[in-house]
Amino acid sequence: MALILRPRGSVERQRRTLRMFLALSLVVVAVQGFGAPRAEAEQSTLADQREVAVTVYNDDLGLVREVRALKLKAGLRELSFADVAAAIDPTSVSLRSLTAPRELSVLEQNYEYDLLTPHKLLDKYVGQMVEIHTPTTVSKAELLSTNEGQVYRIGDKIYLDPPGRVVLPRVPENLVARPTLVWGLQNDRDGDHLLDVSYLTRGMSWKANYVLVVDEKADKANLNAWVTLNNQSGTTYQNAKLTLVAGDVNRVQERFQEAVRAPYAMAKSADAGGQFQEQALFEYHAYALNRKTTLKDRQTKQLSLMAASEVPTRRQYVFDPVRSPIWLQNRERQSSKIDVFLEFKNDKASRLGMPLPKGTVRVYQADKEKQLQFVGEDAIDHTPKDELVKVKLGKAFDLVGERNQTAFRTMGDRVVESSYQITLRNHKSEAATITVIEPMGGDWEITQKSRNFRKLDAQRVAFDVKVEPDRQAVVTYTVRTRY
Repeated sequence: MALILRPRGSVERQRRTLRMFLALSLVVVAVQGFGAPRAEAEQSTLADQREVAVTVYNDDLGLVREVRALKLKAGLRELSFADVAAAIDPTSVSLRSLTAPRELSVLEQNYEYDLLTPHKLLDKYVGQMVEIHTPTTVSKAELLSTNEGQVYRIGDKIYLDPPGRVVLPRVPENLVARPTLVWGLQNDRDGDHLLDVSYLTRGMSWKANYVLVVDEKADKANLNAWVTLNNQSGTTYQNAKLTLVAGDVNRVQERFQEAVRAPYAMAKSADAGGQFQEQALFEYHAYALNRKTTLKDRQTKQLSLMAASEVPTRRQYVFDPVRSPIWLQNRERQSSKIDVFLEFKNDKASRLGMPLPKGTVRVYQADKEKQLQFVGEDAIDHTPKDELVKVKLGKAFDLVGERNQTAFRTMGDRVVESSYQITLRNHKSEAATITVIEPMGGDWEITQKSRNFRKLDAQRVAFDVKVEPDRQAVVTYTVRTRY
């Protein structure tokens, strides 16, 4: 390309023209530069890694941040960044130089995941000559097909899966041994760079598991929380800083890039009572491990999250058998087992007070021989501090409840009156307080009752009934409903 400077015009105009020419020349060189052989590319592997941090979300999402140290020559360079997660989201990648952020820019990015396998190697050599080695011979063969087996032409004959070892002359350039990011870079600083790379990846998740050991009366318990972490992302993270994020994070693929830096803008930490530090993160909660750990690919790891002793607990019995509208006539006697719940308050007074991630609570109790026995489990949702945790354990064996409609009459247009009798029997050796939940409907009014009730909401009331051992208790009431 030539540039002719004519004498007319000012010197300043000629200088501007020269600068435009130089800029255009740089673009031409950049376009031509990406056709350079791959052998001239810079290489980076885990050997260059100086720091790695992993943030794992509840559901199939992880954020990886790596810092690698390497030398880069000035000018247009191609950098192969190997050992990234196989499940990476390429649209979420962020690269910057910590050493000279203004002197290194990314012009192009490629994610190469056509991984080297025996089958893919053979696929690349279809139509080409290879060698087949046996203990006594070496034969030149043309690979004709790899569909449902291997087909070769040796001389003028066709062989199907011939005996021997197939030897290939070289590895094709378009196959890589492990997932690799390839960048086209403009580097204005010749020398050492610390590169900060962040990306999102699928294949990582975690959940909380709780072990609650209650005492003989089930009014105190020891609580231990564990984190179960699963890494299926396709790579290993050695000596990683680990952070777990609990919360219902909205995920839209087009917004992945916006989320890359979010986990590093955390509020002041709080002691989680163990090896994790609980931190506020936007509208969620994060738990940072106070030491480094290694997350191997295809590994399930468990870590202790927290522990608390002598947590006050309360056992609750609930009789809630009704599933039909209350203004319908029902001649059937309804009998149902009574649900058993265990509840505790997640507050400082109960030796807790840390936001609890969602997970499974498994409850144990010691028998007369001091052996722990499993008594039930339930899933809990994310629970903030100072909120009640309620765990459903199962059905009470020695408590029985029956519900019977004793009267029904129509009072007028869309107005009915119903009477009910609830019978509760206790076959235990100690008294039990049973909460009877009754559904209402429409515009309702309880006109008669044998016991006081609590209004739970617009559609439900509750009767709390204490039943002595080997006795029964009866609740009766009449409700008038306009519907």
